[in-house]
Amino acid sequence: MNEEGLFKAAAEGDTDALSTLVEENMGLVKSLALRFRDRGTEMEDLVQIGTIGLIKAIRGFDTGFGTRFSTYAVPLISGEIKKHLRDDGIIKVSRELKRKGALLCREKQRLLTETGEEPHISQLAQVSGMSVEEAASALDATAPVGSIYESGEGELAPENILWTDNVAAFSESLALRQAVKSLDAEDRQIVALRYYKGLSQTETARCLGLTQVKVSRREKKIMERLRKELL
Repeated sequence: MNEEGLFKAAAEGDTDALSTLVEENMGLVKSLALRFRDRGTEMEDLVQIGTIGLIKAIRGFDTGFGTRFSTYAVPLISGEIKKHLRDDGIIKVSRELKRKGALLCREKQRLLTETGEEPHISQLAQVSGMSVEEAASALDATAPVGSIYESGEGELAPENILWTDNVAAFSESLALRQAVKSLDAEDRQIVALRYYKGLSQTETARCLGLTQVKVSRREKKIMERLRKELL
């Protein structure tokens, strides 16, 4: 199968194609992770987090973009790492990036209202006067992470999670839904608070009555488990 076929298959849920593309592009993840190695997070963790961004990029990439995959993937991989560091208070989103993200969100809503269809990232970039890479970076850094409902018992109900419309549409993956659903109750709460409500590890720990260190360790195990199940 050629590269175009691999991307198409991965977008349709072929885990073998996804795994092949991940392996082929791990060098890109590692090179980007190196840029953040002095920010207080272990290199192994940075690579693991960056791999999540790579998977998002693979699932969202359209060979019709007219751009190289690496060009499209870099802001998503870096964005995933930056989001992790930002959650821990290490870096902040620039005012300009917030402005671009807000503009893209407005254009997205306008196009959705006018056409009744979810606009593609390339459309948003064009009407906003940005490159696909700029739009991807702004959306990945500033888009709201999502919403959750609770079941009658007050426990998070994974089947009711409203997955976000992020640039790669990664969270719409049925495989991810099933993987999250397989976690125990507390781990599901950690995922929901960290990735769907956007809380920092300290805030998550406070909500669950845990220490920040314990949340950090649990999150690392959770992400490794999800990554293995998705691949």
